[in-house]
Amino acid sequence: MPAYLLANYTITNPDGYADYPPSVAPTLEPFGGELVVADFSSEAVEGSPAPVSIVVKFPDRNSARAWYDSEAYQAVIGLRRDNSEGFLAFVDGIV
Repeated sequence: MPAYLLANYTITNPDGYADYPPSVAPTLEPFGGELVVADFSSEAVEGSPAPVSIVVKFPDRNSARAWYDSEAYQAVIGLRRDNSEGFLAFVDGIV
């Protein structure tokens, strides 16, 4: 069953965050990760979501978790964590 990473956040330090997108992209492929959504000006319809919305599709949740825990991603995670506020979540897709 496919799994997705959902991320929604606000960039708090654009200069510190700038290296994150090009650094994280190559870490996805070895785990079957496919960037599906990358919107930096999401339109709020309900609630108070942050402007950055990211969706990454993985073959399954184990692959998503393996990517998140990988050495390659852990080497760049600080670029996001230190320069944004929001959330990441893994969710299962529908077969």
